[in-house]
Amino acid sequence: MKTMMSARGRVRSALRGALYAMAATAVAVLGLQSPSMADESWFGNCSEASVSCQTGVAVSGPQGECVTASDYRHSTVACVVYEGDYVYVKDASADTYAAIASVWSDNTSSLRMCRNNLGSGKWARCDFDWPESGGHHVEAGYKESSSSMNTMLLWRWSGK
Repeated sequence: MKTMMSARGRVRSALRGALYAMAATAVAVLGLQSPSMADESWFGNCSEASVSCQTGVAVSGPQGECVTASDYRHSTVACVVYEGDYVYVKDASADTYAAIASVWSDNTSSLRMCRNNLGSGKWARCDFDWPESGGHHVEAGYKESSSSMNTMLLWRWSGK
């Protein structure tokens, strides 16, 4: 037996459906993490306020000034674009270790680490923000564990 729903009941039902749809949308949107919201705790120091850790996004090639670390540091290549505060890192060794490039800023005592976990021959890019003034230095190598890296100083710069 069919019953007729009153106009007031139809409005309530429509509102209830709209609220459920809004709640489902909010859960779906907020539940998805963007790269900037992702958990970047791949190294023990990443939780420190003066350390910024990112997993780089895949790119076809580098820009900026580039230097290659020694073979002992798995020939990791690091590049820096000074104007945009970008770090590029290439994993040049076919092994199980992620390639790492980092920029240290002397005047703020802050460290920015870019991880490339894409595999040998691949490039990754991280987008940081560092002060233009003061001294900086770049290191590159590989991540041995969550508490150990094998990196070397590649170059220093100031005022770029």
